[in-house]
Amino acid sequence: MTQKIFCVLGAAALALVATASLAQQPQTVRVRGTIEAVAGAVLSIKARDGSDLKVKMTDNVNVVGLVKATLDDIKPGSFVGSTAMPEQDGTWKAVEVHIFPEAMRGTGEGDRAYDYKPKSTMTNGTVDASVAKVNGSTMTLKYKEGEKKIDVTPETAIVMYVPSNKAELKPGAKIYIAGANKQADGTLETGRVNVGLNGVTPPM
Repeated sequence: MTQKIFCVLGAAALALVATASLAQQPQTVRVRGTIEAVAGAVLSIKARDGSDLKVKMTDNVNVVGLVKATLDDIKPGSFVGSTAMPEQDGTWKAVEVHIFPEAMRGTGEGDRAYDYKPKSTMTNGTVDASVAKVNGSTMTLKYKEGEKKIDVTPETAIVMYVPSNKAELKPGAKIYIAGANKQADGTLETGRVNVGLNGVTPPM
């Protein structure tokens, strides 16, 4: 009986430790919007939903640019990400495709629900094949757990990542932060900012 009690208590203790560990992990927030002001390491951002946010950049923040690309830039073997929406016929239509540089291959690989719009998904994978259609093309993205066919149309926004720097983080710049960490005091902090260059608005 004593041994059984110890087992139950031990299991309860492990559950509490796991719960505490999860509670200590910072929440991540996606930020989409326009920079309104820059004060040192703090960006004041007007978010897409109209809210005002302040995001502190870490000392070693990585600033990555997004420039316009075309369907011809999506080649077999490219590692890309795509926000897609389901169609009534069961197919998937790309809202956007972002092309990763080789150094970022494997970033976020997989297929998951996404918060762009209800029912949207984000799929990061390697282009296995791209079949031309009358109105665009269908690309097959392969990732560790499987594959997904996504239609790329003339309306699909296509961009690619390029090196950038903090000088591009200025009022009026359009930015996307995939995972800002929410601190205990409610502020946001990030080690990476994606910024649209040459008039590009990050479409993710």
